[in-house]
Amino acid sequence: MTRTTPAAAPAGLHLPRYLREDPAARTPVGFAGYRSTAVRAPLRTPVDLPHRLTEVTGPLLGEDRVRPEDADLTRRAGGEAVGQRIVVHGRVLDSDGRPVPHTLVEIWQANAAGRYRHVVDTWPAPLDPHFDGLGRVVTDAEGRYEFLTVKPGAYPWRNHDNAWRPAHIHFSLFGRAFTQRLVTQMYFPDDPLFFQDPIYNAIPEAARPAAVSRFDHSRTVDHWALAFEWDVVLRGADQTPFETEDDGDVA
Repeated sequence: MTRTTPAAAPAGLHLPRYLREDPAARTPVGFAGYRSTAVRAPLRTPVDLPHRLTEVTGPLLGEDRVRPEDADLTRRAGGEAVGQRIVVHGRVLDSDGRPVPHTLVEIWQANAAGRYRHVVDTWPAPLDPHFDGLGRVVTDAEGRYEFLTVKPGAYPWRNHDNAWRPAHIHFSLFGRAFTQRLVTQMYFPDDPLFFQDPIYNAIPEAARPAAVSRFDHSRTVDHWALAFEWDVVLRGADQTPFETEDDGDVA
């Protein structure tokens, strides 16, 4: 994946705070508690490659390919998904708080039982025939996005003894070209599994609140769905923690 970061400042020129990423809040590429980072972390210092014409002009997102029903993960294959319905909404923002419009936001997640619809996920939790765990939407002119889905369940993985992932939703954000991509995870407030999850704990403590959504009673739909709000800040001192390598989940 490609991280979008502020361009390097010329010698003697200091970027304003809102454009600077705080190094103390940066998620490390290698983290001792997260075992697979030892084999996936780069052995050499990454090299920034300049964006040339091909990288910034194509392939481009065809917005007509994203349908309104793509944002509703609860109704697939002629039926309704099982689980607690939730509205997940927020804004995609630049470093100075400006909205980022017309950005493709994709999500993927486990079902309410904590299982992905993926051939590698074989732990004995039930599959939901009406839930594929995939959604996408394009932000509006104010940078807003919204999904209707079900709250994902926790699931076991083999990182350490009795290891369980907290409930989370994966987010992928694309710029105007597919080489401009950011990947992150959204967590839910007060999850009891935070204490032992190395992916969450790899995020420096000061930056962890930016990875956690907040319950939004004002957007809860009476007799239908709870709501959680989560803004994605692309860069700067308040930047959302992004993954520098795939986190090893099955989907």
